[in-house]
Amino acid sequence: MRRVVITGLGCVSALGHDAETHWRAARDARCGIGPMRSVDTDPLRTKIAAEVWDFDPAQHFDERRAESLDRFSHFAVVAARQAVQESGLEFTGSLADRTGVVFGTGIGGAGTIDRTSRRIYGDGNRRVHPDTIPRLMPSAAASHVTMEFGITGPAFAVTSACSSASHAVGAALDLIRSGRADVAVAGGSEACLTYATLLSWQALRGVIAPEACRPFCLERRGMILGEGAGAVVLEEEAHARARGAAALAELAGWGMSADAQSVLEPSVEGAVKALALALTDARLAPDELDYVNAHGTGTRANDANETAALHRVLGPHARRVAVSSTKPAHGHALGAAGALELVITVRALQDGVLPPTLGYLTPDPDCDLDYVPNEARERPIRAALSNSFAFGGLNSVLALRRMD
Repeated sequence: MRRVVITGLGCVSALGHDAETHWRAARDARCGIGPMRSVDTDPLRTKIAAEVWDFDPAQHFDERRAESLDRFSHFAVVAARQAVQESGLEFTGSLADRTGVVFGTGIGGAGTIDRTSRRIYGDGNRRVHPDTIPRLMPSAAASHVTMEFGITGPAFAVTSACSSASHAVGAALDLIRSGRADVAVAGGSEACLTYATLLSWQALRGVIAPEACRPFCLERRGMILGEGAGAVVLEEEAHARARGAAALAELAGWGMSADAQSVLEPSVEGAVKALALALTDARLAPDELDYVNAHGTGTRANDANETAALHRVLGPHARRVAVSSTKPAHGHALGAAGALELVITVRALQDGVLPPTLGYLTPDPDCDLDYVPNEARERPIRAALSNSFAFGGLNSVLALRRMD
């Protein structure tokens, strides 16, 4: 099997507009959640989110291109640029054909849908922008990433709710392992903080927290939404070695499953299958695992379910593994969540630092693992998992190894 390494990272999030700032903020227990600026929150019960502030498309795109892209595509292209720059790759000659692009999103061009709907139904205007369809389609981000770099290999979008980015990275891993590509640019992007979307999430009672996201603790009351994009450059190890590239981590394996049970209620069995398959695919024994970046949404059902699944798969070693959720820092960015968390997991492996779970107050008997509460901890990490468990019972787990 071809070994696959990560040679570049990119990120735009509420914690910062690049991967290093995003990581340092999560490590240093800084929170990117705050009052929403772009939405009138008076009619909303929850008035906070992890919004990407001070992101100006004009700093990254010419006027015509900035206008033709939805915000989720802005984020995706900027994150991909950072990842490619760190990798040092140029997609010239045959490499353009041997590179894939896979990007995930839960919704796609939510901002475009919102503005167009208000124009039609609110203002009674039957004329819409000619770029409306190219902006809103979920595959727009993947397409624009290919055009940004002239990548002509396999390219597509993935949409599986909160697992979209993780599924995208896993699919890119398979492209390289199968020999269809030598390199892939993969990740996820979301920009769904619109009035209609927020009202829709608010209607799911018990899912959105009123004031703070507190994964795994007794006082948890739900998630806080976020936005942003994360990107990675994946590369077949021999290809990276031949050009003298530095490998940041090995993407050692991937597991996925479907609960086939409920759209909203998670299944322990589904999570167990994805976790076990990821370890098997990566050829990792439970006692080789040091860290899990949890899905950790802060909802009653998810956190207890994820804890139970880790006990089932890791056995006694579960109590020795550090488990943290970084969603209280960067919010739950839905289709981008797995990518934002993968960036953090890679940097944690590199630096030997466990990022904390912010907002943790009181232990819950149903959540009895080491959740690295509130403060980072220095500790060598040999291997790690990054979990994504989505609405609809669509599960994806990525397994990583530290590069020696």
